[in-house]
Amino acid sequence: MDTSMITNVSEYEEVAKGKLPKMVYDYYASGAEDQWTLKENRHAFERIRFRPRILVDVTSVDTSTTVLGHKISTPIMVAPTAMQRMAHPEGELATARAVASHNTIMTLSSWATSSVEEVASVGPGIRFFQLYVYRDRNVVAQLVRRAERAGFSAIALTVDTPILGRREADIKNRFNLPSHLTLKNFEGLDLGQMEKTQDSGLASYVSGQIDKSLSWKDVKWLQTITSLPILVKGVITAEDTHLAVQNGCAGIIVSNHGARQLDYVPATISALEEVVKAAGGRVPVFLDGGVRRGTDALKALALGATGVFVGRPVVWGLAAEGEAGVRKVLQLLKDEFTLAMALAGATKISEITRAHVQTEQERLAQIPSTITYSRL
Repeated sequence: MDTSMITNVSEYEEVAKGKLPKMVYDYYASGAEDQWTLKENRHAFERIRFRPRILVDVTSVDTSTTVLGHKISTPIMVAPTAMQRMAHPEGELATARAVASHNTIMTLSSWATSSVEEVASVGPGIRFFQLYVYRDRNVVAQLVRRAERAGFSAIALTVDTPILGRREADIKNRFNLPSHLTLKNFEGLDLGQMEKTQDSGLASYVSGQIDKSLSWKDVKWLQTITSLPILVKGVITAEDTHLAVQNGCAGIIVSNHGARQLDYVPATISALEEVVKAAGGRVPVFLDGGVRRGTDALKALALGATGVFVGRPVVWGLAAEGEAGVRKVLQLLKDEFTLAMALAGATKISEITRAHVQTEQERLAQIPSTITYSRL
């Protein structure tokens, strides 16, 4: 496909699939087990309808917003995606430059193939650091301090991965990090390489290194070693939302890990409102998973999200065209979001309300019963 003719971010996936080795494409694209949640992350967005307001002056539409005190151009941010140099030689560095050019937020994965220092070296930008908690807490403390020194603004603590989900594509492909790459943040700690195995090298790595005992007490411990705000990434229930707030988290990312952990959990957009209601405005709530259109971002904000994070589309853009591809992915999403706001009758983020959308449950509740009963 001629990339100059691309009109939406999903078309970048087709280009990326043609460029990437099968093992790499499957790693980025696949979900867990039956991949039901992977499909549901998209389908659930499709079941939400808009209730647009008309005769609103939309001559000027302002998509800017504030996240944890940072003014950004759009509530569409970049989710952590591991090992981006598998997609393009510049990997996370290209992504960082593209995201900074759009004045939005990039989240760097713990398992990046570029270090926090390398990413910081590309120039200024608002960046969060996604954290996996290793068994060796000294490794964690050292990594957090490095992220602080490199100018990162928040920690996004992933809490849904005590064990890696069963990703059958990775098992079939015997996924492993290509030999010329390392997990750069762990290079000097002898933790930057994966061993080759008979199934997924990443699953074996996680089993050997990541702490299965991670609990709320560790969130408290993290607060003692950093002054950075801690976002909890992987919450999809009201119960865990209450605990996150009680334990002093600065925000919540509603996430099912891109449908790569436990299959048959709800789509994140379906879980969002439950979390928003439980948070009760005490902390901001964000969403990742399944965002492929500007209309998806508008639906999430109408249901109470402060912003959304986009993962796979960024990698597809990166694989297709490097930094230019990531820039275009972000521009397409921003343009769609701006248009959707205007057509819904909202000229700034604060004007997006719950009344702008109707969920499937609300629609079904309005349908009168057509069942008739005969008396015997």
